Amino acid sequence: MEQDKALSILKTLADGIDPATGEAFSFESPYQRPDTIRALFWAVQQLQTPAARPQKQATPRSEGAPSNAGRPWSEEEDTQLGKAFEAGKPIEQLADAHKRSRFAVEARLVRLGKIAAPEGFTPRYPTRKSATAGGAAAGQG
Repeated sequence: MEQDKALSILKTLADGIDPATGEAFSFESPYQRPDTIRALFWAVQQLQTPAARPQKQATPRSEGAPSNAGRPWSEEEDTQLGKAFEAGKPIEQLADAHKRSRFAVEARLVRLGKIAAPEGFTPRYPTRKSATAGGAAAGQG
């Protein structure tokens, strides 16, 4: 649906008019409730002023950063990384192959359970394995 068409329908609904028939809604209609009317007018306003909406800013990539820096890892990439690591490829070579930093590759290998986390390493997004292991270790002490 085109934005102009959607905007027209929302305005009509907010005015208490059925866009299909042009008739006014009855007082019992959900479209006549104050919260519904306010929500419709808010939606109209948001569609009319898209520049006013906050835009998600891309994280600026530093010059010289690998091209996949900051991108999520796919399952296929995880599998390739794990197999290459198990085949004995060095971290630097894996980083070049995946167009990621050495740190990103090491962090991913930790997440995949291929290497132990360095001393003091706290994963940004804990895995279920590490959460379970941490819980079991805490229960033993």
